[in-house]
Amino acid sequence: MSETTFAQLATFGASVTLFFGFALLWRRSPRAHISAFRYQSVALVALFALVGYATDDRELYIVAAVLCGLKVVVMPWYLLRLERDVGADRELRPYVNVATSILLAGALILLAYAATWPLVEVSRLPTRGGLPLAMGLIFLGLLVVVTRKQALAQIVGFLMLENGAALLALLGTFGIPLVVELGVFLDVLLGLLVMQIFVYHIRTTFESLDVEQLNQLKH
Repeated sequence: MSETTFAQLATFGASVTLFFGFALLWRRSPRAHISAFRYQSVALVALFALVGYATDDRELYIVAAVLCGLKVVVMPWYLLRLERDVGADRELRPYVNVATSILLAGALILLAYAATWPLVEVSRLPTRGGLPLAMGLIFLGLLVVVTRKQALAQIVGFLMLENGAALLALLGTFGIPLVVELGVFLDVLLGLLVMQIFVYHIRTTFESLDVEQLNQLKH
């Protein structure tokens, strides 16, 4: 595979992951959010395998396999079970409406390009073209976390933010050591378990997953 072809494939894969970040902004169903996260993770797994193939790094194949098991199979299944258990509702009134969210997302992507442009200019890695897209995905995940009222949507936003961080590390270093990525996986799993407890407590107390209900605790 030529370096030009590889660079184009890497940028295309990063674009696909960012597309599913946008999908989380315009969809309101919890199951649609989980599906967007799953398909985004598939694209991320493919990128890890692609970089592993280009660099002949077998550790990246192991990371890709672990990613596939956790983020394509286990985590979506876990989130779907959580959605069934707590009866998550559609996001009817987020803090920021869909149209405004898309406009903010576009502005954040421009900010990501501005923030990463100096790095792209000095880098000689064939994956450098995807760096702004990875940073943009981090911004989109953060945007979902702060603009959505449903706890489950916030959890998916957090997981997408972590996908963006993994993508940025992959493209920016041309590979991630296995031990580092496994450490990140453990942190994410721990965070997911804590979030589950948070979700169950909200549902039990308020019979809703709207985190705005937490304001009632002030009174």
